[in-house]
Amino acid sequence: MNNVINVIAFIAITLSSSLLLSAQAAENNYKQGYISDDLFIYMHAGPGKNYRILGTVIAGSKIKITGAKDGGYSEIITEDNKATWIESKYVTTKKGLRFAVDELNEKIANNSDYSSQLDNEVSELKNQLNLVTNEKETLSAELKKMTSTLATTQRKIKNQDSAIKKEWFFNGALVLGIGLILGLILPRFFARRRASMDNWS
Repeated sequence: MNNVINVIAFIAITLSSSLLLSAQAAENNYKQGYISDDLFIYMHAGPGKNYRILGTVIAGSKIKITGAKDGGYSEIITEDNKATWIESKYVTTKKGLRFAVDELNEKIANNSDYSSQLDNEVSELKNQLNLVTNEKETLSAELKKMTSTLATTQRKIKNQDSAIKKEWFFNGALVLGIGLILGLILPRFFARRRASMDNWS
């Protein structure tokens, strides 16, 4: 008895798995589609107006196209995974106006974000430029101050050099003058002294 139950359970699991795989494979074969922009369209339980109306689908809705067609009707899978039929003229593979507007709004939002990012980068670059400009002005002021100090130092050195040269010239003239005086006076002094000594003898 247990063997029979086990066999039945095995068969049930196998069939369930097969059905699930088949459903997934079929879903993978579905084509992406949309409802054309015509207000709302009635959904039927089968391919024709004589089938029960299951509700309406809003224009521009995203759907899946199973590929099944019959009598001007196409089978679709709605966004809430409901299988139904609608007139083929309302099925299209082109995105409806709603999706185009949504994509446009998304692009505008992305562009706004990118624009904000660029504004932030420009602002940061301006701040960096201001810092560099301030540093340049500071360095220019320091360079000007150092140039002025160097010029003052060079003038002092030049004045000191001139003073040293004048001092050397004055000392040289003084030594020369003393030498001339000594050269002229001493010989006469010694000559007179020798003459006096000669007279005493």
